[in-house]
Amino acid sequence: MKVVLLAKTLGSSLTFALILLGLATRASAEPVDVGLVVEGAGGRIENVAAIVQRQSDERVWSSNLERAHQRFSPASTSKIPHTLIALERGYAKPTTSFSWDGVPRSVRAWNKDHSLRTAFKDSVVWVYQELARTAGRIALAEALEDFGYGNRNVGSINQLTTYWLDDTLQISAVEQVEFLSRLAEEKLDLSAATNEAAKGMMVSENRDNWVLRSKTGWWHSETAMDIGWFVGWLECAGETYVFALNMDMPDTRFLLMRKTIVYAVLEHIDAFNCD
Repeated sequence: MKVVLLAKTLGSSLTFALILLGLATRASAEPVDVGLVVEGAGGRIENVAAIVQRQSDERVWSSNLERAHQRFSPASTSKIPHTLIALERGYAKPTTSFSWDGVPRSVRAWNKDHSLRTAFKDSVVWVYQELARTAGRIALAEALEDFGYGNRNVGSINQLTTYWLDDTLQISAVEQVEFLSRLAEEKLDLSAATNEAAKGMMVSENRDNWVLRSKTGWWHSETAMDIGWFVGWLECAGETYVFALNMDMPDTRFLLMRKTIVYAVLEHIDAFNCD
């Protein structure tokens, strides 16, 4: 009955059918392959998964879609959900101070006092380990389940401070985009204050006409290939492009390539054109 009434309102059943066809076509549109763009930016298609989704129409651009569905350790990109948990549950604010214990660590930037904001920016593992101990395994597992974050696996109690580093927690590039899309559109079950604070902390580049919110990640292994991540979203003239990239990283020369590839794809699809 509703279909008939709507068809009459539109003027003809043919018009209505065309609209339905258009909606179906949009919903089932295949991702646009940007493998050549990835190669042009220095990446090898077989070693890189890149995916970008435009929020207004859910248009997707991707390279190596098979790999984009494969799960890897999120490494420091897990600091996004962990920061949300800390803010929402009141474990910390962006300005909360964490005192360095004086133990030298491999990354020089970690060897000093930090706020939550600077710990997020510098990927300070010991701060997030302290937050994990404060939250406890049950609260962390519940939150990741609520977020639908990857395999939601926090491991055993003995892995409380390592599960996002030791390959227990895993997530795919596609799942990163799904999670970040809900965060960008404030569709996660979070307070307005948490959304505002988290989005502010995630700003990595801010121009006159666009803002990039992002996080890098680097999963290191002594026995397997290292994995690099770059995830986040671009806000430009009311449009939002959510992205996730993971790639093999044989050595540190590939660190910069994470961002280079994503920027190349965003430029290719004209995402920075906000005029």
